[in-house]
Amino acid sequence: MVNAAKTKPAPIINRLVVVGLGLIGGSFAKGLRESGLCREVVGVDLDAPSRKLAVELGVVDRCEEDLAAACVGADVIQLAVPILAMEKVLARLAQLGLGNAVITDVGSAKGNVVREARAVFGERLPRFVPGHPIAGSEQSGVEASNATLFRRHKVILTPLEETDPAALALVDRLWRALDADVEHMPVERHDEVLAATSHLPHLLAFGLVDSLAKRNENLDIFRYAAGGFRDFTRIAGSDPTMWHDIFLANREAVLRTLDTFRSDLDALRDAVDAGDGHQLLGVFTRARVAREHFSKILARRAYVDAMNANDLIFLAQPGGRLTGRIRVPGDKSISHRSIMLGSLAEGTTEVEGFLEGEDALATLQAFRDMGVVIEGPNHGRVTIHGVGLHGLKPPPGPLYVGNSGTSMRLLSGLLAGQPFDVTMTGDASLSKRPMNRVANPLREMGAVVETGPDGRPPLTIRGGSKLKALTYTLPMASAQVKSCLLLAGLYAEGKTTVTEPAPTRDHTERMLRGFGYSVESNGPVASLQSGGKLTATRIEVPADISSAAFFLVAASIAEGSELVLEHVGINPTRTGVIDILRLMGGDITLENQREVGGEPVADLRVRGAKLKGIDIPEELVPLAIDEFPVLFVAAACAEGRTVLRGAEELRVKESDRIQVMADGLITLGIKCEPTPDGIIIDGGQLGGGEVHGHGDHRIAMAFSVASLRASAPIRIHDCANVATSFPNFLKLCADVGIRVAEEGKA
Repeated sequence: MVNAAKTKPAPIINRLVVVGLGLIGGSFAKGLRESGLCREVVGVDLDAPSRKLAVELGVVDRCEEDLAAACVGADVIQLAVPILAMEKVLARLAQLGLGNAVITDVGSAKGNVVREARAVFGERLPRFVPGHPIAGSEQSGVEASNATLFRRHKVILTPLEETDPAALALVDRLWRALDADVEHMPVERHDEVLAATSHLPHLLAFGLVDSLAKRNENLDIFRYAAGGFRDFTRIAGSDPTMWHDIFLANREAVLRTLDTFRSDLDALRDAVDAGDGHQLLGVFTRARVAREHFSKILARRAYVDAMNANDLIFLAQPGGRLTGRIRVPGDKSISHRSIMLGSLAEGTTEVEGFLEGEDALATLQAFRDMGVVIEGPNHGRVTIHGVGLHGLKPPPGPLYVGNSGTSMRLLSGLLAGQPFDVTMTGDASLSKRPMNRVANPLREMGAVVETGPDGRPPLTIRGGSKLKALTYTLPMASAQVKSCLLLAGLYAEGKTTVTEPAPTRDHTERMLRGFGYSVESNGPVASLQSGGKLTATRIEVPADISSAAFFLVAASIAEGSELVLEHVGINPTRTGVIDILRLMGGDITLENQREVGGEPVADLRVRGAKLKGIDIPEELVPLAIDEFPVLFVAAACAEGRTVLRGAEELRVKESDRIQVMADGLITLGIKCEPTPDGIIIDGGQLGGGEVHGHGDHRIAMAFSVASLRASAPIRIHDCANVATSFPNFLKLCADVGIRVAEEGKA
């Protein structure tokens, strides 16, 4: 079968003129010539062999040596000449009758180009659109022209106040036709950014190689240079003439960036001289993760590459039973709090079993941004060099917490007591989640908290507010809101008291005590007095019962299963999933019970059992709020009807977990009815089919477990966020006998 040729768009300009047929100009010309958007592409170059090659290679339709001859009838003129030659070309163009032609350029420094354009163009200035493609190759010359050079590369356009919007739109469209990622930026901002990201690294590389080459032992230096030296100094092999021009053209911005770097370098030298390991460790730990951290922010992605696809599909095969012993990842709630309290403690806190999922990493990065030196994580081990309750520093910009509602809500309490302003942002999912539940009581304490529309992120907390203690009754049970207010209470004048309508997890209270801070707990009431301090400690994070829940349900519904889950946290405010499964007839025993760092833990042995439907007691709902997606699967496999009430919070999680689970179960043949605050599920035979995770890790994992009782395969869409709280879920499934994997992989 022959594929139909791709239809080219109709031309939008008659004549494109490209002045300078090197790598950039030639690639621009060739790409647009192949796009079909230009009826004719004309090249201009002073080098005769280059002009000849440009035509032979199909880079342009024809070539001229004379600028005036080439520009007759031009619609767009692209200037791709060296930066210091730009002034002469602009002056020459200003003398020509160019009609309504749009002029643009590719110079990597814009200030000098814009100054010359203003000086020579006069009334033509609105038709000038400065630009800069951030792309290149180690090859050069017209023979290196590549029609796909700019694909997925940034192109920055720097329009002036006078720039004609139609001219800007035309240049923008031409670059987008080459699959470039086009952004618009002020001239001054462009030159500052490029001075830091491109010009300074080149200057340092040139300078370092030259400095070492002049030393007596230069031969040995280069003989024994390792990969890191070669990688950094590779850019010193760039074209000296081009970079000479760039540094002279953008010298003001380069000097400002160089002065800032020199100051930082002096501080680093002083740290080495003084043997200040703490200062060195701070620089090195921040730098190690900086590139990945900022890349994730710019991509609005999570902190762990969520397996690598936009619509990552799990394929779950029917049947099977579970056997063996496993340890699920560390508790996310405790991992978050270990970073927060360890950072505010005096001394060095050691954490074992830290969950290296994206949410907890978001909290870790936030405290790095506020000046805390944190080593790791490395195989679950983290070392936190605490700064004390009043030692945090203003972050250099907004704190990006990815998808972590826990990070944003708990940090709000801590940040309300700081002397500096902070803005917290998150990914698209977090940006839809309500934050007034923490913002409103914090305002009652005297904090200045600003939110986006409808109380949603971003969240800005103004520093310097004097907080007053609050006595607050939660309108809805929420461990995050309770923890937020207790953490704010560390900085508030007086005694802060929080009363819950139903018990929620008490990890914050337990861990505060573990760090030596007095917290009173009396039934539903928790309170603390400000004025104390946190003392560094050692924390062993137990396995997360929310993660264990998937395997508790899996082994319960698969006949003949017997599975042991090791070292699971059994905090009484978290064991609702065990209580509910036992009420349904589940066979779960707790072995080797002990206490680690103030938290009770045990090994959980679970065997296959015949489950029956129940009315879930409302007092257990807050104790199992995160586990309900997989409990719905247990209900679908149980005999009879299961009814859940009082769980409206499920509708404002990463997804509307009530509706999403109902939709999926109905697709798989289960009769169920969502209600405003819960669901009614009639147990039955699960079939196969296609369901959607809606970017919610717990939904994707719940339907993976459902396959054990399905009669046909289940395809689960949008599973990438499983990395959020359970990075090795698929591996553990394979280890114990659940047959689920990424589609297309064994």
